[in-house]
Amino acid sequence: MCLPAMTIRAYQASDWAAICRVHDSARLHELAASSLSAAFLPLEVAAEREGLFEAEILVLEQDELVLGFVAVAGDELTWLYVDPGQFRRGLGRRLLRAAIGRANRPLSLEVLVGNDAALSLYLSEGFRIAGISAGKLAGNESHAAEAHVLRYEPEEGLAGPGGFSRA
Repeated sequence: MCLPAMTIRAYQASDWAAICRVHDSARLHELAASSLSAAFLPLEVAAEREGLFEAEILVLEQDELVLGFVAVAGDELTWLYVDPGQFRRGLGRRLLRAAIGRANRPLSLEVLVGNDAALSLYLSEGFRIAGISAGKLAGNESHAAEAHVLRYEPEEGLAGPGGFSRA
């Protein structure tokens, strides 16, 4: 039996409901791992507060169903979420590799302390811990949080073509 191919493509406005579904379910897992469940905000709120649409966004889909998305703003990877029903299938890794290849420049990101699965993914793809950041949770400043600050430096000649395309 042949499984349908997965596609990574530029975000389109018609993807909004799907990325809200993916974000909201995955964000609950992320916050629970960091003991911050009370800080949850749905993407409908978080997108504006955290500047999602200031970023360049890619979505991963299979059979026209969006299973995850990644976003890069400047030199920062700002969002990477995968539908929890698809965890441990390599989708986050595929999105991360697409973002790295398309950015073709050094990237930084923050991973909440306690989110060991995400930290492990980023470290396995060449990110290095640059420090710990403590302060207010981005988008929901009523909650204190600590995050690992990670940095990625592409190896010369290995990164893909530069620039995302926005829809």
